[in-house]
Amino acid sequence: MKRMERAIATVVGSAVGDALGAPFEFGPPGAFSARFPEPGCGDEMRGGGGWEPGEATDDTQMAVLVAQSLLEQGGLDLPDIFARFQRWAAAGPKDIGLQTEDVLTNGMPWDLAAALHFQINQRAAGNGSLMRASTSAVYFSGAGQSATMDAARRVAALTHGDRAAWEGTAIFHELIRLGLAGADPLCALPDVLDLVHPDHRRRYATVLAADWHPDQATEFNGAVWPCLGSAVWALRNTTSFEDAIRAAIDVGGDTDTVAAVTGGLAGAYHGLEAIPARWTEPLHVPLPGSGGRVLRLADLIDLAHHLEAAWTDEVSG
Repeated sequence: MKRMERAIATVVGSAVGDALGAPFEFGPPGAFSARFPEPGCGDEMRGGGGWEPGEATDDTQMAVLVAQSLLEQGGLDLPDIFARFQRWAAAGPKDIGLQTEDVLTNGMPWDLAAALHFQINQRAAGNGSLMRASTSAVYFSGAGQSATMDAARRVAALTHGDRAAWEGTAIFHELIRLGLAGADPLCALPDVLDLVHPDHRRRYATVLAADWHPDQATEFNGAVWPCLGSAVWALRNTTSFEDAIRAAIDVGGDTDTVAAVTGGLAGAYHGLEAIPARWTEPLHVPLPGSGGRVLRLADLIDLAHHLEAAWTDEVSG
């Protein structure tokens, strides 16, 4: 399988998981299978809970904003990403995390807003930086292990002052980098954990262990640890993209984000052909603050293509 196909599948797969999971957010475990008991029967992308069929949430919207900044600025421009986030938040998206909203609207500059939020609240280990990482993971995958994990931490820190969120996003970036290279990210997990900050390594080792199950989570999966752990669990215990997404949504709770993270990982692992067309055809990503622009499948494919090609072009140039 070509690297480009895996890169496109990472971005599209994350968006698909997001849109499929959105109607089940904060619902009980098993709700997706209860509504759609027969895999492959179709009509799963029917929307609900205020979401149109195929409509992606803030998870994908923010991932697109990161991608646009990386491509238009020719690399990592943190103040630019933060400014794009602020414009988006001010435009009234349907959904935005409480922590992210506070950071983007507290009036502080880009390099202090998240740190101040963490200093005041002492809680900032939500999955909001992890949910939007598919595009940056693809973009930085060609830069190597150290660079991609560093970039993940820096982008995460724009909205999340807790290093736990940085480390979870860095792990995701590295797993995608390995997947795009054709390696098995699950087999590489012990080595990846060695790269995690020592203060957070044990907690991630617990939720990423082969015998861990989402039922063992000690926090709601709106937190970064069980969110990433549930996504890896879904990938490890299924054999197809479709089954991985079903398993992720059936965990319950923060279903759009768990499925978005799963979709990114499963896309890199299984490839674009593994994502059902019935899920990609209605897919669309509204972009509040962008003049009513809505991205469709072709736009996401084009975006992913440019993200994957950007580093290659930079190196060859």
